[in-house]
Amino acid sequence: MREPASRADFEARLRRIGDERYHDKHPFHGLLHSGGCTMDQVQAWVINRYYYQSRIPMKDAAFMSRVEDPALRRAWRSRIEDHDGTAENEGGISRWLRLAEAVNLDPEYVASTRGVLAGTRFAVDAYVRFVRDKTLLEAVASSLTELFAPKIHSERIAGLLAHYDFADDNSTAYFQNRLKEAPKDVAFGLAWVLDHADTAEKQDACAAALTFKTDVLWSQLDALHSAYVAPARIPPGAWQPGEGQLEKAA
Repeated sequence: MREPASRADFEARLRRIGDERYHDKHPFHGLLHSGGCTMDQVQAWVINRYYYQSRIPMKDAAFMSRVEDPALRRAWRSRIEDHDGTAENEGGISRWLRLAEAVNLDPEYVASTRGVLAGTRFAVDAYVRFVRDKTLLEAVASSLTELFAPKIHSERIAGLLAHYDFADDNSTAYFQNRLKEAPKDVAFGLAWVLDHADTAEKQDACAAALTFKTDVLWSQLDALHSAYVAPARIPPGAWQPGEGQLEKAA
């Protein structure tokens, strides 16, 4: 039997996964944040990323349906509210649709998920199944990509505001709010994983779960880059530039 790593060493192992594998290193984000994307490419990103955003609360609901500890359910519940919204909070999904409108996409078209790449669907649906079917510990560990999200959100806000005419406080509201919401979520999730991964085998499973989640995020961008960045190869059934645009006022 191997001894588990110390709490500090295990956390360092998890953070190394993000340093090596997080999708901030994908070339599509380099294009987006530097102003190198065409508006067609920005729209394709907004459409496909919406599918991920819309499935996050479904993933969290699947997780909570298996949790018997009321304290854990109470702590996790805010994640669904952050995305779906409440009477007092607009919610991340609505904020994302504001971004869609800002880039001249019909929010109803985006919310329909018509035209989402098959690669996006396969990756995101695999994540929902992972959280539904794996152990609670592995499910929580897979959420720890939030450790690395504040950096990419900050870079995205700055890059969009610097390079794109559509970008303003309204259209970047999703990312601005995640800068406040994600630290709360990750503080709880990281502490929970560090507390419960009390064997070497559990620590290995958590590291594998986090690696899987980085693969999910990277795969979405691979699909997007392959379809819409030169040489573009848009697969059958996927969004074609010009579809789902807002009607221009007469």
